[in-house]
Parts: sequence; C-alpha cells; structure tokens
Amino acid sequence: MAALVIRGRAVQKQPVLDSESLMHSESPRVPAKVVLFSILGLWVAYFLLITARGAVVGLELQDELLWRRVIVCVAGGGITILLWLFLRLFDDRSLGIKVAVAIVAAVPASLAIAQINTMIFAPIEDQVRQKIGEERGLNIRRDESGNLLLDIPGQMTAAGVQEGGARSSAPTSIVIEPAPTLADYWRRLTDLALSRYFLLLAWAALYLAIVAGARARAAERRGERFRSAAKAAELRSLRYQVNPHFLFNTLNSLSALVLTGKEDRAEQMIQSISRFYRNSLADDSTGDVSLEDEIDLQEHYLEIEAVRFPERLKTRVDLPAELAQLQVPGMILQPLVENSVKYGVSASSRPVTISIVAREEYGRLVLRVSDDGPGSPSGHSGGFGIGLANVRDRLEARFGREASITSGQSLDGYETELRLPMVRHG
Repeated sequence: MAALVIRGRAVQKQPVLDSESLMHSESPRVPAKVVLFSILGLWVAYFLLITARGAVVGLELQDELLWRRVIVCVAGGGITILLWLFLRLFDDRSLGIKVAVAIVAAVPASLAIAQINTMIFAPIEDQVRQKIGEERGLNIRRDESGNLLLDIPGQMTAAGVQEGGARSSAPTSIVIEPAPTLADYWRRLTDLALSRYFLLLAWAALYLAIVAGARARAAERRGERFRSAAKAAELRSLRYQVNPHFLFNTLNSLSALVLTGKEDRAEQMIQSISRFYRNSLADDSTGDVSLEDEIDLQEHYLEIEAVRFPERLKTRVDLPAELAQLQVPGMILQPLVENSVKYGVSASSRPVTISIVAREEYGRLVLRVSDDGPGSPSGHSGGFGIGLANVRDRLEARFGREASITSGQSLDGYETELRLPMVRHG
C-alpha cells in the first residue's frame, strides 16, 4: 500500500471502497466442507434406514447385503458429488433456473445409482431364492435362457395314477419367472431410479437452501460494508469542513500581521501553522486519535492564535493521566476552541482564559471547552452555529445516540460540553 509522506511522517492512504469492490468482496460460494458433510449425512442416513428396514422385515443373508449396501452408498455419494459440481455452476443464476437444472440433472444421476444397485445386488437375488427353496425342499435355478425354474421332484404322472399310484422319478421343472426382456430391464431400472431420484431431489433442495443462506449472509455483509463506507465518507466530509474554515481565519490573521508590519509575529504564526497542519493531516481523517494527541493539537492551534492576541489569550488544560489514551474523533475539539477564540478572545478587550477540561463521569468521558469571555454572540445563545453543528453531526455519525453535546452561557462566560463513550482502543 502506498504511503503519503508529510514533513517526514508517513501516512497510510486509505483504500477507496467502491460499489464494485464491495459487490465482489464477499463470495456467496458455499464452502466445500459444508456440501461434502451434507452429502455424507445423506448417504449415512440412507444406509442406516435401509439396514434397519432389512432387519425389521427379516431379509436373508444380511452379511452379504451389508457390504453390498456400503458399496452402493459410497457410489451414490460419489455421484452426488458430481451432481453438486454441476449444480454449483448455476449458483449465480435465478432460483427458477437452479430448480429446473436440479430436476433435470437428478435424472441421469438417479439412473446411474440404480444401475450400480442392480449390478451389485443381482448375484445375491438368486442366492436368496435358492436359500428359500432349500428351506422348503425345492430347487430354484435359472436355465441357459435366463428363465427362473422351480424343480419339483417325484411329481406323479397321469399314467402312474391309472397303474395304481406309481410315481415318476424324474423331477418336473416349472417356469416361475421368464427371462427378463429389455423392457423388463428398463422397467425395473426405472422403478429403482425413482426412489433414488427423490432422494437426490431432497438433497438438491437442501443444497439450494444452503446456497440461498450463503447469498443472504453475503448480501448482509455487503450491506454492512456499504453502510461502513457511507459512514466513513460522512465522517471524512465533516472532518474536512473544519480545515478550510480554520485556514481562512488564520490566513486573514497572517495577512493583517504582514500589513501592519509585524513580520516577526507573522513568521512565528507561519511556523505554528506549519506544526499544526503537520499534526492534523498526519492522521486518518475518519479515525480516532488519543485524547492526549487531540488536546496537544488544540494547544498548537492556540499557539497560532496567541500570536494574534499575545496579551489577551490565556489557556488552561486539565487532562488526567488515566484519560490521556482514550480515543476520540480527530479534531473534534477544534470548532469549539475556535469559537472560544472568535467569540471570547477576539470580542473582548481584556484577558480571556480558554479552558479544556477532561474528566470521567459515571463511566463516560466528559470534555468541556469554556471561556470567561463576554459569552455567545448575538443570535447564537444556546444554539448551534456551523462549528457546533459540525461537532454534533460528527458525534452522531461516530457514536449514534451514545454521545451528546450541550452548549450555552455559563456563570463566567460560555461553555460547550461533550459526553462520549469511553473508547480505549481505536
């Protein structure tokens, strides 16, 4: 990051947050680990439910079915990952398009899972039939054509009945399931695929909900950054209102010193102005500064004004050590001190003391700028001029309703009091 150098002090330039950078600063992409966890949860739940169902209905060969079921679930998880990689290509599209893509993409995925299921469980089906036949004394087998046959031994023939009940020794085979045709294969595959299809659609709905949640959170973060950028711009604008006003007054005073032949005092004022701006411009215009630095800056300003009013301007600063490092908005006291000079010192022919006092009161920082001059100018009693309005607006932009400002006549002259939260870190 580039740095701006002012009289030997480096100041970091603040990055400008435009709408485009804010829009792309937060990606709505769902973390891969979240998606993978959802896929794992889906297929683990499926495995447990199918296994529990098999135990309840008493399916045969549970051990054989178990490891085959694991293979199908692992394959299903892999296919679901492929489905996710395809769906994520449409994360930035409208909800309608994403739903339509999910509905269509789940079809081939479910067919692939059904085909794997058929291939894995096909051998076990004949084993289950044979075991059932053995328990009932029957032989169930497939012939070369793929027909499923039931062999019934000792079947009595019609001739045996006429001859007095003789039995034939050759078993009789009955076709209980003809060889499956291509239509049967697709009918069976479609039946299996339908249950997996709705399973995948349920997961796709979950994924779309996760994406919608991620987009909502990203939009909320972008909104917060826009609000922060707008707040920073407001603070910067209010802060920059202070400098031109002060510069205008000091240049007028400097011009008056030169015209009246007071070159030494004019040179002294130029040096004081230089020190003041070196300090005031060195900090972030929207950031906080320590109370110690803020009051030190106002003392530099009063040094400038002391050149104009060497006999009339007196100052008093009361800053407890335990409050010195509290954070306050930069140059927040400048308009207040300037008002005391303008309406207190300049409007009086006698010495006027400007006081800057800090104290803690009920857990809040209280700053008071006062003078024992003639008081507020005509028409401004208890009101807010440009300088006070600037301070009020900056406090509201920085702290909201947690800060307040009061201003008005005092017993000795005029005073303004700020009540701020006690911020110990910027």
